[in-house]
Amino acid sequence: MEEVDSSRGFLKDVKRLVLKVGTAVVTRNDGRIALGRLGALCEQLKELNSQGYEIILVSSGAVGLGRQRLRYRKLVNSSFADLQKPQVELDGKACAAVGQNCLMALYDTLFSQLDVSSAQLLVTDSDFRDRDFRKQLGETMKSLLSLRVIPIFNENDAVSTRKAPYEDSSGIFWDNDSLAALLALELKADLLILLSDVDGLYSGPPSDPRSKLIHTYVKEKHQTEITFGDKSRVGRGGMTAKVKAAVNAAYAGIPVVITSGFAAGNISKVLQGQRIGTLFHQDAHLWTPVKEIDARGMAVAARESSRRLQAMTSEDRKKILLDVADALEANVKLINIENEADVSAAQRAGYEKSLISRLALKPGKAREPSSFAILDKCLITSLAKSIRVLANMEDPIGRVLKKTELADGLVLEKTSSPLGVLLIVFESRPEALVQIASLAIRSGNGLLLKGGKEAKRSNAILHKIITEAIPESVGGKLIGLVTSREEIPDLLKHDDVIDLVIPRGSNKLVSQVKNSTKIPVLGHADGICHVYIDKSANMDMAKRIVLDAKIDYPAACNAMETLLVHNDLKSTAAFNDLVVELRTAGVTLYGGPRASVLLRIPEAHSFHHEYSSMACTVDAHTDCVIAEDQEAVDAFLGKVDSAAVFHNASPRFCDGARFGLGAEVGISTSRIHARGPVGVEGLLTTRWILRGHGQIVDGDKGVTYTHKDLPIEP
Repeated sequence: MEEVDSSRGFLKDVKRLVLKVGTAVVTRNDGRIALGRLGALCEQLKELNSQGYEIILVSSGAVGLGRQRLRYRKLVNSSFADLQKPQVELDGKACAAVGQNCLMALYDTLFSQLDVSSAQLLVTDSDFRDRDFRKQLGETMKSLLSLRVIPIFNENDAVSTRKAPYEDSSGIFWDNDSLAALLALELKADLLILLSDVDGLYSGPPSDPRSKLIHTYVKEKHQTEITFGDKSRVGRGGMTAKVKAAVNAAYAGIPVVITSGFAAGNISKVLQGQRIGTLFHQDAHLWTPVKEIDARGMAVAARESSRRLQAMTSEDRKKILLDVADALEANVKLINIENEADVSAAQRAGYEKSLISRLALKPGKAREPSSFAILDKCLITSLAKSIRVLANMEDPIGRVLKKTELADGLVLEKTSSPLGVLLIVFESRPEALVQIASLAIRSGNGLLLKGGKEAKRSNAILHKIITEAIPESVGGKLIGLVTSREEIPDLLKHDDVIDLVIPRGSNKLVSQVKNSTKIPVLGHADGICHVYIDKSANMDMAKRIVLDAKIDYPAACNAMETLLVHNDLKSTAAFNDLVVELRTAGVTLYGGPRASVLLRIPEAHSFHHEYSSMACTVDAHTDCVIAEDQEAVDAFLGKVDSAAVFHNASPRFCDGARFGLGAEVGISTSRIHARGPVGVEGLLTTRWILRGHGQIVDGDKGVTYTHKDLPIEP
């Protein structure tokens, strides 16, 4: 027998109950009615009805039953020639109309055998917009329930105004899970039970042996930890839809339990307060301590884990990265599901196209190699490949950089060492999480990550996969995921446990961080890339470089934002051709005071603007000169103070992977402690190791200093 959960004692006082039965419970795998399961359900409801419970049933299954019935009739009435023709999918609304009749006839037959009366109520989304309808609904329910009648609700898909009821999630409700939650609120139910084909909500797909059943859902803890599997085999949304409906109802004051409709007697067990399924309640956080550590504790845990990581052998650290790569490839489907949800949400929210472009982990998309993909079949596969490249690079930890004999028998070594704990704030790109995490593991650093809210689900699943691949001897807390913006100010106070902050974003973000902390900040601000065409330039070369710099990947931080042209070129045919080609490629041009008049284009409001789109200014982090005059080249390379300065090459080369760094956490526009693309070496500091034989200083009386450089052994 299941144990009684003390936190569920209130369930024994439930009187009015809304019960939702999913299609997967009503039907078998072949689409036919699960008669035995449905009969057992009706027997449970009859028993509860006789005990005085007021039961409101929301039942799915009509469309599936109708489709099965119509397919059978179509097959019976088809000739052999008809069967050779391509089969057209049946209209969903017709299936709903036929299936609803079948479903209600079945419920009526089963309940009649048990001496219970039932009633059918078909509703649409638009009904609930009518105040008079809602009032009448309440009165009708009061009358039916007083007569011990069991009302059976279903969405009237046959006349629904939604064009694609299995895809359109707009409106007051959008499936029977959300309808059940709406009815529970509208009819002031004491409890909502959602019956599923699994035992409740799991931390991951129920088929994954590592997934655990969550008995009490705590929003603050579980909303970023859960990995959903595929949608229902027959219904509209599967567990994702149930959780959404449950959270909405619970936080509006209606307790919810998700449990299996396959096990006998589960409804009665829930009402007895037994620990069945997953409970959602607005006060759940008070009953179940959220084992989340505070900001400081998160940083301390990352530091402790990093020290265990540093103590491992080089081969063991390498294996962690290889395991992470394997885990990512094994979970491609889950990653794409979560990322697609983020992209859809961003599109609905009206985010700019450049942000959505950076957000998407879309197969076949041209991305930065440092973001691990160049037109590859699958971005996740490219991520995994690049992690393996990183794993096979020379171990950066403990390398002897310089070896000096200070005196006879006294040898000093300068060695590479991890910085400690890194806090990295980044926006949009979820693959940046994988890139940064793999660099932290390779460099032996602890890591705290705060991604943008627009990539919340993508970041959560990637973080979960990576940390689960880290062995317990190190601990998954090596990499912490900060889920709330409110935690950042608290983290910035802890300069004793966080060693470096890297904000990747706008100048405003970098400035805010710098002004809020004593922790060293490695600034990754606006990527303002200039390309200057000198009068001595080869214009064919200039045209190729400029088009590549702007068009290859406009959302990248190393794309050209400002094109500077020598005054002598302004009226040349070659310059006019370049302007035409930029416009033909879809680039919107803005000009400085002179260029805007010359080219008849809008004047730029600033020369210091990162467009991240198909736009640029005509009149930092990477600057490029296109010239053949060596004196002009030398002047540009020597005097332009940018993190990277190029001659006759596209600024798009300014990238950690293209520089051979394996990966990057960003392109630093700071001067201390790293500048330009920051790879593994940028996440290291140095330590001095002195080896002696009992020497003492004693005023340097007995020491003869040699300060001789010694060869470094490979």
